[in-house]
Amino acid sequence: MIDFTNAIEEFNNYKGSEKKKTLIYNDKKYLVKFPDPVREKNRNISYINNAFSEYIGSNVFKIVGFKTQNTVLGKYNYNGKEKIVCACEDFTDNDNILYEFENLALSTNPDKKIETELNDIIEVIEESKMIHTEETKQKFWDMFVIDSLIGNTDRHNGNWGFILNKTTGKVEFSPIYDCGSALNPMLEDEEIDRINETELKNLAINCYSCLKENGKKINYMTYIKQMKNEECNKAIRRLFLTINMDKINNFIDNVEGMSTVRKTFYKRMIEKRYEILKEVYESMK
Repeated sequence: MIDFTNAIEEFNNYKGSEKKKTLIYNDKKYLVKFPDPVREKNRNISYINNAFSEYIGSNVFKIVGFKTQNTVLGKYNYNGKEKIVCACEDFTDNDNILYEFENLALSTNPDKKIETELNDIIEVIEESKMIHTEETKQKFWDMFVIDSLIGNTDRHNGNWGFILNKTTGKVEFSPIYDCGSALNPMLEDEEIDRINETELKNLAINCYSCLKENGKKINYMTYIKQMKNEECNKAIRRLFLTINMDKINNFIDNVEGMSTVRKTFYKRMIEKRYEILKEVYESMK
């Protein structure tokens, strides 16, 4: 693992709830996410596993073929304690600016507050003169499908966006970033080790997006199995054959610093969801 302890530190200007630093390593700028302190009372774990979630979630997107933020697992020594961190390479520069979707949503429909209601998000995409393209809608639904595979519970409006090139004026869907809420980061290894097959299946199936339909969070697998949204169906048709489970499993097996118990859990969770996507894909052939 890369040791980021002595990397050059800059003022942090990144948003989000995790503990983080802005570090320069080998002339590249990174948002370095630290394991969070315990947020819940009566929890024995000293941190959550968001570094692993970020790293694996991002790389599942990359394996499927998405343009994705480069992530690196590393370590950082703080007050004599070595912490596993996930360093996320900054994909912006002086010419290429990230505009998160929540900022674009503020500039549309002054009569409505845009949060995570699915219809509102699609309405913003269709109303915006800057991002209203068929490609934008496709990429949104492609992102939804892979988020369902990794169980990302926090793809809110500040966790995806668009890159504007100031020189050319070109706007494109940004690389995928911020996957730290995927793969059940709040579960500690001891809890995972006690999960039986039925409980694991329930965890895989009962995973909710922060997107809402009629005010209720969308259950990824239920929504996908219903096949009621043709744009979502098309995304499954586009993506399913690009989901290489052997590559995903091999990647997880080779993650440094993570227990065998957690690796097995992640692979089984993804496999359960993959089987549902396969069932839906086969039914649409």
